[in-house]
Amino acid sequence: MHLLTTAADPLAGYDRAESVLFASARGTLLTRGVRGVAAGDLATLAGRVDGPAAGAIGFDGTAHLILPESETWSPPLPPGAAPLVSGGWWSRRVPEPAAYAAAVRRALAELERGGLAKVVLARTVELRSDEPIDLPGLLRPLLGHGYSFAAPLPGGRTLTGASPELLVSRHGRAVVSNPLAGSAARCADPAEDRRRAAALTASAKDLREHRLVVEAVADALAPYCAGLEVPGTPELTSTETMWHLSTRVTGTLRDPDTRVLALAAALHPTPAVCGTPEAGARRMIEELEPFDRGFYAGLAGWTDAAGDGEWAVAIRCAEVAEHTLRLYAGAGIVTGSDPEAELAETAAKFRTMLRALGVSDALA
Repeated sequence: MHLLTTAADPLAGYDRAESVLFASARGTLLTRGVRGVAAGDLATLAGRVDGPAAGAIGFDGTAHLILPESETWSPPLPPGAAPLVSGGWWSRRVPEPAAYAAAVRRALAELERGGLAKVVLARTVELRSDEPIDLPGLLRPLLGHGYSFAAPLPGGRTLTGASPELLVSRHGRAVVSNPLAGSAARCADPAEDRRRAAALTASAKDLREHRLVVEAVADALAPYCAGLEVPGTPELTSTETMWHLSTRVTGTLRDPDTRVLALAAALHPTPAVCGTPEAGARRMIEELEPFDRGFYAGLAGWTDAAGDGEWAVAIRCAEVAEHTLRLYAGAGIVTGSDPEAELAETAAKFRTMLRALGVSDALA
């Protein structure tokens, strides 16, 4: 999408029923109006969507893309302001923490039997507010944190969040994917925070989990790219709540007509949100997660008429309705995972959205 106008307020004109918001280091995109909706399987739509489009893609590959009447770009923003949402909250965890830990133990038993190298198990926190949820108020604290987004979904819901992970971007022939896998919660104490970061970079379990994801990303991009660059050692990156192992994979398209949605279809889902091998991991997810992921662990992003675009992995996110939110967080289970540690990791990942809401971390 080309720069049309620059809005002083990136949320000026935001309409939760029609607008898509997507913010990254490139800038803040806001679409206005709907000239059409592209819905269906991502692999099919990748060859059909040839104009500006933005929106969300589900974990199962079902896309809901807005074809906008117009769009504006604003400059990148610093991290957002203090939480703006208040009021009374009712909460429910699905599954309950003890049940989640039990599911991790079942997954570990399956891993020991062979056939699976990794499976990602998620849980949810469902929140209900006494007052209608102020979606722009929720969005503002998320702007400036990684890839922040809000995309309308069927049924009047909105997918919103602030993801640290780029599935893929395409600008001309330049392709970038930045998989994250291997995580540790941040700590307010600087010495302990540094200790956790150092432990993550030295963790054989986390390094193994990370390499599984990087290899899968490289294998998916290799047919499309020449001169693919895949660093052999991950870097350490962080958000306000988490440390992550990160590898930036870059390449040059062999065919300049390959569009970003085709690359996204080839990559999604990576082992970072599903597991490996994919078919076996999907079966375990269906068996052990007592909810439908919907658009969690899918994608949020945009593409333009030239085929350029950015698509972030839809993590650190929530599905929002008038009075309710469903927050999602997952953890990668590999041999050596500890059920209580994985439970604590998901609790830490919920904090991005809980803090944007101004509600207690204890709800996780």
